[in-house]
Amino acid sequence: MSNLRTGGQVIADHLAANDVEYVAGIPGHGCLPMVDAFVGLERPTFLQVRHEQSAAHLADAYFRVARKPMAVMTSIGPGAVNTAVGIATAYVDSSSMLVFTGDVHTYMFGRGVLQEIDRKAWADLSTLFEPITKRQWQVTRVDQLARIMPQAYALAAGGRPGPVLISVPMDVQADAADVPEANAIELPEAPAPAASAVSQIRAALADAKRPVLLAGGGVVQSGASARFRQIAEHLGLPVVATYQAKGVLPEDHPLYGRYPGSKGTDTGNALCREADVILAVGCRFADEACSSYVPGVTFSIPPTKLYQVDIDEYEIGKNYPVELGVVADANSFIEALWAEIASEPADTAARQHWEGKVADLVVPWNKKLDPGRTDRSLPLRISAVLDIVHDAVPPDTIVLTGAGHSQAQFLQEYTVNDASQVISPNGFSTMGFTIPGAIGANLAAPDRPVLGFAGDGDFLMTVQELAMAVQYGLDVIYVVVDNAGWQSIRDLQMDAYGEDRGFAAEFRRPDGESVNPDLVTVARGFGVQAEEATDEQALKGAIGRALALGGPTVIVVPVRREFPESAGPVSG
Repeated sequence: MSNLRTGGQVIADHLAANDVEYVAGIPGHGCLPMVDAFVGLERPTFLQVRHEQSAAHLADAYFRVARKPMAVMTSIGPGAVNTAVGIATAYVDSSSMLVFTGDVHTYMFGRGVLQEIDRKAWADLSTLFEPITKRQWQVTRVDQLARIMPQAYALAAGGRPGPVLISVPMDVQADAADVPEANAIELPEAPAPAASAVSQIRAALADAKRPVLLAGGGVVQSGASARFRQIAEHLGLPVVATYQAKGVLPEDHPLYGRYPGSKGTDTGNALCREADVILAVGCRFADEACSSYVPGVTFSIPPTKLYQVDIDEYEIGKNYPVELGVVADANSFIEALWAEIASEPADTAARQHWEGKVADLVVPWNKKLDPGRTDRSLPLRISAVLDIVHDAVPPDTIVLTGAGHSQAQFLQEYTVNDASQVISPNGFSTMGFTIPGAIGANLAAPDRPVLGFAGDGDFLMTVQELAMAVQYGLDVIYVVVDNAGWQSIRDLQMDAYGEDRGFAAEFRRPDGESVNPDLVTVARGFGVQAEEATDEQALKGAIGRALALGGPTVIVVPVRREFPESAGPVSG
């Protein structure tokens, strides 16, 4: 039986067959036939963003919550290039999406037509994305597209997740071919560890005097958090987590040693540098988690023996030598380790010992944070804002942050019950993520409260997406800590070069007067509920009203700018 479909319809068919709920993008002349294929469809739903970068951030956050990919669709040229920051953000943090860009008609390749890049190769735009995608394709026939779509979905969602990009020339979008019907893709089975490797790691943990379990984003992404916690409790071992695994244990858990690195915690750094054995699962040892690899600050590898498990062999031993490297899916490894130990009695003596050691480190760390958290003098410190927000929102609230003090201090100071509450682009450390990211999180979990915690610099980079939040009536709350500048950079300048060396990071007129938009008025201009909250009671009241009213809300909080009270503590 014939199945004559245009290139655009092939894309729509395969997305629908694989339960892709949303496509975010902006129509343009270079993707008209592709967009036309979605006219009248119930699923996927086409969402209008106001900038293509935001489409990618939205898709990134959606995947981190829903654990399934959505799609991004753009025209050729500038529309496609605008996605690059968002795609790179997702790539570094192993977040999945399918990106479709328009391209030059195949019969016009090399002519230099509108928005073509052709000086080194014809229709060369898609090569821009090679370093930031798992793979990119340039399609030249409709039947190719029918073959590529299953590969693209499987690659994006399987293994180490990441973005893929398909560049579709305009004639291929519009042409038709007789193609096989689209079917759901069954992802290949994740790689499992060798039994001998699991046994070797179990023996190393048993022989260790100061073992540490280090959870990375792979633990959370693979759905292994609960079993990871069970292993830690059964063996009685302390857990340290990277930012991507924040909340892998509840932050009040007596075995939870918090976070390593320069923006981590004294607790996490002490446990890691003093460990004789570390089992790291789904962790890539990025520089901020390792205090720039200075020996003895966060890690002491060697002499610490590192056992590293990762789904991507590239990460094994990349930054530290390993005693044993295991290429395996985090969940598969954790299940195998549990099977190895489940019949053993729980080690209550070890648990009691390590709970005491962790408490000895956590108590002074909390005392270090207390001055900022409890200070209610005005303007509020970011630490105080985080403390107030934490007590004002429901305990299952999903919180997003972009780059800046808001991101670093959220890691250190805001406590969560589980990792599903945390979304932050810490790998690429992207500003402009929070507004569209919160939209993506709300689309993925419409029944959970979603709060974006942004600095004014982050907020202004994608502020236009407030229009999208209003258009779709989304329940998102944005708390904007307004310090009139990129103060995290200014503070870094002052810390590195002296307090008189802050330069080009604060928003000031030539005469030195501080200047910043009235963010409340800006938000209201988009139709958003917005108010300023300068103190604790005002902020609590504003959050309460936002939760009760629903819809998008912006709450602007002027915060302290004087260094060093403008930031949180540096640990590593």
